[in-house]
Amino acid sequence: MRGLSLTDSARVIVRIGPLLLDNNLVVAPMAGVTDRPFRALCRRLGAGLAVSEMISADTSLWESRKSLRRMDHAGEPEPVSVQIVGSEPGRLADAARANVDRGARIIDVNMGCPARKVCRVAAGSALLRDEPLIGRILETVARSVDVPVTVKIRTGWEPENRNGVRVARIAESAGVAAIAVHGRTRACGFAGHAEYETIRAIKDAIGIPVIANGDIDTPEKAADVLALTGADGIMVGRGAQGRPWLFRDIGHFLATGERLPPPSPESVQDLVLEHLEALYAFYGEARGVRVARKHLAWYARGERGAAAFRERVNRAETAQLQRRLVGALFDAKTGREEVLAA
Repeated sequence: MRGLSLTDSARVIVRIGPLLLDNNLVVAPMAGVTDRPFRALCRRLGAGLAVSEMISADTSLWESRKSLRRMDHAGEPEPVSVQIVGSEPGRLADAARANVDRGARIIDVNMGCPARKVCRVAAGSALLRDEPLIGRILETVARSVDVPVTVKIRTGWEPENRNGVRVARIAESAGVAAIAVHGRTRACGFAGHAEYETIRAIKDAIGIPVIANGDIDTPEKAADVLALTGADGIMVGRGAQGRPWLFRDIGHFLATGERLPPPSPESVQDLVLEHLEALYAFYGEARGVRVARKHLAWYARGERGAAAFRERVNRAETAQLQRRLVGALFDAKTGREEVLAA
């Protein structure tokens, strides 16, 4: 690939239980985004760990095509981290064991998702309102498997009740190996700015690794968040959408204090086409074309002709046309207007 190779910069190693990660940069689990092709791409471009899309602890749902894809880790770089979501300790333990049997080397428990459909069934960030249940869930899951268990939380249910420090202490006592913290409460959703004071307080209160998450979208912001929180690592979600090379850029900046030059249009074009081919192979062409639309919109942000590109991508029904549209967007030497109009 032209211009998008990793640098030989020094890396901060993070230990999760007996596992040593390549570095302290983690891809956040995002439903509908962090599928196997995206995780593999981010890992190749510098992330030390990529957490899967959340999988329901209700195993009766696992025969659906969506669930089967989410549990497909064929060829994925180690260690495989699988996030499970639910509210019943026994079911979560069963789901953890089943995913370990399918190749998971880390089990992550979702206690941070703010989506209404998740919170409505007392799962995700809704669990932050029930600290005793948090303890029972995490202790049960940690006892049920012989791989490290991690948890992702928010700073609390609402700004008036930021109980992240208490939750983190419960998690550590339950045997959790590491904790990721998004710097917002459930009530905040993704509005406003993430706050990092609570993450700092959590780091000061426990001895297991803490991964800071929220609004990290530049190398400089990554360095600032590490300094503000004292966290062992950072987790990047929305900032990597359409920019999976952000992990490479952050790693280089943390090691050298210098920014890498932006990737060339040619290298980005190569990367996008590689991502498309991985999506078509993973989902099949028809589904892959639909899934690719959001990724293509993210890749096009800031590019000349992005609005027209998005409109045409959303109408494109074939892989061939998507490839042609990508070529027209990123290669100024091809007849852009002619191809976009095709």
